Amino acid sequence: MALLQIARVALDLPLRRLFDYRIPEGESLTRQDIGYRVRVPFAQQQKIGVLVDVLADTELAPAQLKTLGDVLRDLPPLPASWFRLTEFCAAYYHVPLGQVMLSTLPAGLRTPMPRKPTRRRQVPATGRTEQVPVLTGEQEASLQAIASGGTGFRAYLLHGVTGSGKTEVYLRLIERALASGQQSLLLVPEINLTPQLEARVLARFASARPVSLHSGLGEAARARNWRAALTGEARIVLGTRLAVFAPLPELGLIIVDEEHDASFKQQDGIRYSARDLAVFRARDGELPIILGSATPSLESWANAQRSGGGRYQLLSLRERAFVGARLPLVRCIDTRVDRPRDGLSAAVLAAIEQRLARAEQSLVFLNRRGYAHVLACVACGWTSSCQRCAANLVVHLADHCLRCHHCGFAAGVPRRCPTCGNQDLATFGRGTQRLEASLAEHFPQACIVRADRDSASNHKQWEALQARIESGEAQILVGTQMLAKGHDFPRLTLVAAVAPDAALVAADWRAPERLFAQLMQVAGRAGRAERPGEVLLQTQFPEHPLYAALLRQDYQAFATAQLAERRQAGFPPYAFQAMLRAEAGRMEDALTFLAAARAFPPSLAEPAVSCYDPVPMRLSRRASLERAQLLIESPSRRALQRFLTSWVVWLEAVRAPSRLRWHLEVDPLEF
Repeated sequence: MALLQIARVALDLPLRRLFDYRIPEGESLTRQDIGYRVRVPFAQQQKIGVLVDVLADTELAPAQLKTLGDVLRDLPPLPASWFRLTEFCAAYYHVPLGQVMLSTLPAGLRTPMPRKPTRRRQVPATGRTEQVPVLTGEQEASLQAIASGGTGFRAYLLHGVTGSGKTEVYLRLIERALASGQQSLLLVPEINLTPQLEARVLARFASARPVSLHSGLGEAARARNWRAALTGEARIVLGTRLAVFAPLPELGLIIVDEEHDASFKQQDGIRYSARDLAVFRARDGELPIILGSATPSLESWANAQRSGGGRYQLLSLRERAFVGARLPLVRCIDTRVDRPRDGLSAAVLAAIEQRLARAEQSLVFLNRRGYAHVLACVACGWTSSCQRCAANLVVHLADHCLRCHHCGFAAGVPRRCPTCGNQDLATFGRGTQRLEASLAEHFPQACIVRADRDSASNHKQWEALQARIESGEAQILVGTQMLAKGHDFPRLTLVAAVAPDAALVAADWRAPERLFAQLMQVAGRAGRAERPGEVLLQTQFPEHPLYAALLRQDYQAFATAQLAERRQAGFPPYAFQAMLRAEAGRMEDALTFLAAARAFPPSLAEPAVSCYDPVPMRLSRRASLERAQLLIESPSRRALQRFLTSWVVWLEAVRAPSRLRWHLEVDPLEF
């Protein structure tokens, strides 16, 4: 009698278990087959899973076992390093392993439909080769420090001012990895940053067949590039956060550019931090990782500042790399004295006029899109509130509509008040569309280009905008944070931030860190070539310590002060947090569920873990769902993880209303 062979398979299901299948007679699998995709029957359908083990026994009776379907050998098996990464992700973020594994695969590789053969991708000739710049002394020193770090895991925090040449350091490190026969992974936070960097990588390393992985790719292109990474054909992978899961069997280097950026944290589904997973991947693979930023996250800065030798080695680039380029002059415009007209102070208007006369470009920065925050009736007090969210509908005059930036609901702009019929409706607040209109009134002859998610909602629109900016056709740019990072526009010499103060009084304790990083990044767009740059900050609080640090462009002073405040308050990085969030049709149901979650059995308690009272979220209603949250906190990461591991299993057995949804987020970024 033949021995029973069992295939253990991970499936994309919200269940914390793996599934056993009988391997059919006549087919023999070994542990060498672990990592292949397999087709299996599940319920009344066929599913694609990943083979995670081959066993000789199972707890199930043989009669209960379904028979394994096809073993898909069109690709090499997924490497062991990929298994360890997905297993860590599932354990740390408390998500079923099958969901993690299958969600990281391109859609065409995790569906049971027959796959059409794909053509082998031909890497174009770029039409140009990049001239390799001469390194500055600081760049040379950083590269030497990394080279002298030896083999094995080492984390480097590359703190470089904007325009200091961090990208050139990355490219030199990739060159070294290629010479050693290793693959490289380069992560960036935004899709819009990918084409510019991709062009530089392709110009420098076309023979290494670099590929990109990000959500802007079509499914066929993503699957093709993912396959090239797995087979080793692609020696360089450039991508956004999902690319951290790219299967790279010969990985020798990881780089995370703009490591502070919140875009590296997934905000739905599996709520992972790509930066943190990249650090785990480097440690697990015994290879170096470089975290680069002009404004590092305070967690990373603290890791580099710990007494007795930091967890990260700090490398500094204090000067701009372009010969003759200097950091821009930053100054505050006190709007209590120089009162803005249509959102623009006299000082800002004069500075823009000067740039127009010199054929230079100006960037007016406002991180709020739309025309106005809200439409209101001055007679009865009606406001354009969203019926589905606890938020206002934003006025978008370009589309002549009111739109919710949270749920996407849109409606036409009413001609009269829906409540009292008054036709005298007023707009309040200012967005990029209104700012664009104000600038057009002041400078009717100038070419004004607005860059935000409304004007550049897809890759092609952004490329068209970027071409207008780089050609010099655009004289005045109006933009949100889309223009704040990663871009290099040599003609741009003036940046004006017109309304940054709101973040100074925000309830979220991370708001000052985000504001400082945002303003430092957007300021860094000015004066990146031989022309000097200037940055103007319109503010009612010019004496605020945050602005004082910005004027000196002194990130270290800002970070030191912020970390001292966080240590005193017991906030991260001096504590570790998780957030349980619930959504329901009624707030009462959400709060009741969270209260039940807080009333866990004493056997689950951890002395070092605190569970706070459930409270409504700041945006308490979104898309017709009431939302509440429960904060869990501990000074010990291990204690918090021990508690969460047992608590989540218990929580899944707690009865909840049928329409209630909940999720757990580890290391939350927003409150």
